[in-house]
Amino acid sequence: MPDSPSRKNIQTSLYAAVVVFLAYTMIFGFRKSFTVATFDGLQVWGYSYKTLLVISQVLGYMLAKFYGVKYVAELKRHGRRQTILLLTGIAWLSWLCFALVPVPYNIIFLFVNGFPLGMLWGVVFSYIEGRRSTDFIGATLAVSFIFASGFVRSAGGWLMLRFGVTEFWVPFFTGLLFAGPLLLFVFLMEKIPAPDAADIAERHERSPMSKAQRQAFIRAFLPGLTACILIYTFATIFRDIRDNFGAEMWKEMGFVGQPAIFTQTETPITLIILVLIGSMVLISNSYKALITAHVFIAIGFVIASTSTVLFAKGSLPPFWWMTAVGLGLYMVYIPFNAVFFERLIATFKYAGNVGFLIYLADSFGYVGSVGVTLSKEIFKIKLNWVAFFSNSVIWLSALGLLLTAFSAIYFARKYRQSNAA
Repeated sequence: MPDSPSRKNIQTSLYAAVVVFLAYTMIFGFRKSFTVATFDGLQVWGYSYKTLLVISQVLGYMLAKFYGVKYVAELKRHGRRQTILLLTGIAWLSWLCFALVPVPYNIIFLFVNGFPLGMLWGVVFSYIEGRRSTDFIGATLAVSFIFASGFVRSAGGWLMLRFGVTEFWVPFFTGLLFAGPLLLFVFLMEKIPAPDAADIAERHERSPMSKAQRQAFIRAFLPGLTACILIYTFATIFRDIRDNFGAEMWKEMGFVGQPAIFTQTETPITLIILVLIGSMVLISNSYKALITAHVFIAIGFVIASTSTVLFAKGSLPPFWWMTAVGLGLYMVYIPFNAVFFERLIATFKYAGNVGFLIYLADSFGYVGSVGVTLSKEIFKIKLNWVAFFSNSVIWLSALGLLLTAFSAIYFARKYRQSNAA
């Protein structure tokens, strides 16, 4: 007896969620393991060597996001597997060159690593958008880089402690651990069925977008998109600081030689975000889901700021602060990578794809991240990362709440106008 359509949909959704989660976790194995190293005392041209590495890689991400606005918007289904493996292969090769080429010339290979990896989120998301279950699958995909960020750094730290792998070789050997599983999960990702007729009826058909279509979409929603991009930029800046300089922050707080701590903080965040964002699949009305996403973002700002105030007063231990502030920032960050733009397109029934909007927001997000990191080095700012991060998060949250309220009001009015027309 054949399965009912609802049961088939559930099976497809669970399969897709597990596969994209594991596939992107493997991709992350080629990205962030170098941040577990601190490169203590190493400077180049009077600047921190590790900071220059971070800047070089983030510049690659940033340019990939700007290029991705066009590339991902026009992406077709054919050839995606080859694209993923080619881009990941280039990123892995860059780590080999990083290990072999002496300092400071190896800094350029972080840029070479960042650019191809910056293209992959949109490629992977194209497998799952435009479905009734995209909220759940997208949440699973989005939390993969929360989990993967801690897991990959723990793997890198384990290689250093257990096998004596040097700071320069740890990214390459971490990639070696993830290469085989990546091949398997990309193959399985290709088996995800395309959206069915019911998906298209509820979420609108997704298609490549021309330059004229992209420009028309931006003009139609410019004030709301501007607010969203500003919110996302703030979240990207401080998520990146926590991600890239987490080792330094833990060291400042007295946690040394504990690589498992990255996984210990990120795993509960992963599970909570997955439940919160994934539960939006239960909201069939896309407009209500869009407003609900605004509520989650606002709560994220409140959690980040409140936990930081408690930490500053000595009422919250470092471990729980890093967990809570991470949860708050990811509650702001994840909706834009999983459900926000998905529901925006479905609410206003625009022909297009989510990748275009994600990459539009990402491009400006990384401009902000690069700007903050560059400013620290150019102006020779001697930062205590914990103090800088905690003070900034409080101000970020206050401004973020105002922008979130503006965005919610704007899209609510826009929705009422479109229904009245």
